Amino acid sequence: MVDDIKADQTLDCRGLSCPMPILKTKKAIGKMNSGQIIEVLSSDPGTKNDMPGFAKKGGHEYLGEKEDEGFTRFYLKVK
Repeated sequence: MVDDIKADQTLDCRGLSCPMPILKTKKAIGKMNSGQIIEVLSSDPGTKNDMPGFAKKGGHEYLGEKEDEGFTRFYLKVK
């Protein structure tokens, strides 16, 4: 499913530890329009737990995640 997603913006948070990926995602989403999709790249294992909750709390739609080599791609649709 996530293989077909075309992101409007990609945010590279690889190498950053919690809570930086979430904080940077929150800042980036604030500059995006409703309905746009952000792809967040993160190598921090904690992001797998944090990103779905962050999306739900902010009213955004969590579209899923995809494992890549040494990091994970997360997809959110901005509310």
